[in-house]
Amino acid sequence: MTTTTKHDTTGGAAARQNARRWTVLALCCVASAMLGIDASVLNYAVPSLSAQLAPSATQLLWIVDVYGFALGALLIVAGNLGDRIGRKKLLLIGVACFGVASGISAYASTPATLIAARAVLGVAGATIMPSTLSLVRASFTDPKERTTAVGISGGVGAGSFALGPVVGGLLLDHFWWGSVFLVNVPVTAVLLGAGAIVLPESRNPQPGPLDWRGVPLSVVGLFGVIYAIKTGARDGVAEPSVWITAALGAVLLAVFLHRQTALAHPLLDLRLFRNRAFSGAISANVVTMFAASVLSLGFSLYFQVIRGWSPLTAGLAVLPGPLAAAFTAPAAGSLIPLIGRARTVAAGLFLMGVTTAGLGLATPHTAYWQLLPVVVVNGAGLMLIFAVTADTILASAPSTRTGAAAAISETGMELGGALGIAVLGSVLSAYYRSDLRLPSGLTAAQSSTAHESVTSGVETGRHLPGALGRHVTEAARQAFTDSMHTTTLIGGGLLLLGAVAALISLRDVPAVLNGPDPEPVPAPVAG
Repeated sequence: MTTTTKHDTTGGAAARQNARRWTVLALCCVASAMLGIDASVLNYAVPSLSAQLAPSATQLLWIVDVYGFALGALLIVAGNLGDRIGRKKLLLIGVACFGVASGISAYASTPATLIAARAVLGVAGATIMPSTLSLVRASFTDPKERTTAVGISGGVGAGSFALGPVVGGLLLDHFWWGSVFLVNVPVTAVLLGAGAIVLPESRNPQPGPLDWRGVPLSVVGLFGVIYAIKTGARDGVAEPSVWITAALGAVLLAVFLHRQTALAHPLLDLRLFRNRAFSGAISANVVTMFAASVLSLGFSLYFQVIRGWSPLTAGLAVLPGPLAAAFTAPAAGSLIPLIGRARTVAAGLFLMGVTTAGLGLATPHTAYWQLLPVVVVNGAGLMLIFAVTADTILASAPSTRTGAAAAISETGMELGGALGIAVLGSVLSAYYRSDLRLPSGLTAAQSSTAHESVTSGVETGRHLPGALGRHVTEAARQAFTDSMHTTTLIGGGLLLLGAVAALISLRDVPAVLNGPDPEPVPAPVAG
């Protein structure tokens, strides 16, 4: 009887622990999804908030961009802070700040207030993003379960960007522009209440001193680089502000990286990159985000401008990709023992490369059912990559540095995505302008406007009478889809090269990674 009771007690404790860690994963996924949706939903509220707040052109750009600037610049610092004060504590602080800033954003009465609130949202996002992956890693100790859990968490974060148009479209159809921010408030309330009870605390027991001199070098340097990339992609690289901020950011980052090599407890532990698994997984993520950005940019324009669909319909059209990614996460964990990490990542990159090129072959009249299977396979390929690379990055770093490792991963993905938009977006625009064949009968001003972008081209055609307007609109649509063919072929080619690189860089990484604890011996302190 005693033995049975003891067995029941042990079994009950194990069941509760099992349920708790999956609840941790669910909460972390909700937090990741909230960040992803918030990053993309604002674009759909811009017309209505512009009418209400009447921001200047510069203010509007800061309203849209300041979130990404703050988030990307502070990830490395936030990841290190979580390792020191506790990842649960930092996550809850970030969630609370995110909720307050969301409420202020929703009811902002001036552009300056909205810009400030959006900046706070970016800071809060930087504290939440690496903390979620770190807490998932700490909760799942079994390597196979950890791979699945980390993959699901990372995949939800990446795929949630596609939910922004859906959420934004549903809200803006019924409520005012502030609703896209106000919806975050009840979500953060649930996260705070449940997170305080369920989330485990984890931290580095011997973190060492924080590199306070390195903090401004890192933050200002990354801010400058990200600002230059995004501004250059939008306004062109001829703008003096682009070169000035790029040069300043690059110099500060060079000083920062040099400083990190001489510290026993650096903000950015460059020794992590000596681990082939870590550096190979980071590289695969950067290539994926760089090339995948062309789909995010191109197909938003394709569905809304070329096909004339509403933001909600366009969001629903791409939603099967993230849904396929969510269902692929368990499969990724099962593939690793069968074919290894290198082949699983390479398979994901191959699928994404082929489908990226395939999606680019769409015409203005391609039926959606023909695109749907390619969208689904593309999403599945994305998850095969992120499910393995996220787990590889976290398992390759000491458990005392998982916050920093997750922050490095997220920073690489932010930079990869920004560079992809800048480079491939510029290629897309350049080919559109060169491929555009306008009919005769337009004024110089009308021709110049039509050449600016596909949106301007279609709008120019709509304001022209009769057959002339139809010809201009059709020419703009055809030029854009032709430019998509070229740009997605470049993106697909880069992904295929990434598949080859993954086979090489990850070929010796074992299927089971238990982590490299204890932490590496510290480097000598500079005298």
